[in-house]
Amino acid sequence: MDESNPNTTPESLPCIGVLAIQGDFDAHAIAIREAGAEAVLVRKPEQLDDIDGLVIPGGESTTFLKFLERDGFLDRLQAFVRTRPTFGTCAGCILLAKEVTHPAQQSLGVLDATVERNAYGRQIDSVIEEAETKLEGGPMELVYIRAPRIAKTGPSVKVLAERDGFPVLVEQGHILAATFHPELSADRRIHRRFVDLVREHSAVRS
Repeated sequence: MDESNPNTTPESLPCIGVLAIQGDFDAHAIAIREAGAEAVLVRKPEQLDDIDGLVIPGGESTTFLKFLERDGFLDRLQAFVRTRPTFGTCAGCILLAKEVTHPAQQSLGVLDATVERNAYGRQIDSVIEEAETKLEGGPMELVYIRAPRIAKTGPSVKVLAERDGFPVLVEQGHILAATFHPELSADRRIHRRFVDLVREHSAVRS
């Protein structure tokens, strides 16, 4: 039960999948549960039929693509992200973007943005910062690990947080994307934002 909402019952919880191919998918699953939803690890394309939303975690985007090209997973995922709530973090953000640079690569192309891979340097350049966002509750801890950079966004993309003048947390309709790792922080505001997005989308579909 979502402790922040005593009227929430297990039957009413949205079911959110976490793509469990690589990255810290277990941490995302924990964060999703703490944010008030049911979390399931998605390893097979047919599991996409049974979830209300999906988290694509960090990792290595080219490795993601290699795994997804097996068993028709990439095609099923492409169809899912076009219409269903999806939250991409770090490599997940890269996969959602319409254009990927540094170097160029294939993507799912649903987020109207250009994303540069590894724009903030190597693993040793990883950093934890505290920054203001457009979410309520004050400054937020942002954990960057070999982070990409959102170099450009289209007019339909809402910027919720920035670093050095570049967007790091964005929302576009049913898509949420971050260049950092909110699952590695104890702050669950971003995951709650995604759970709310899933609830809103489910209400519209019903």
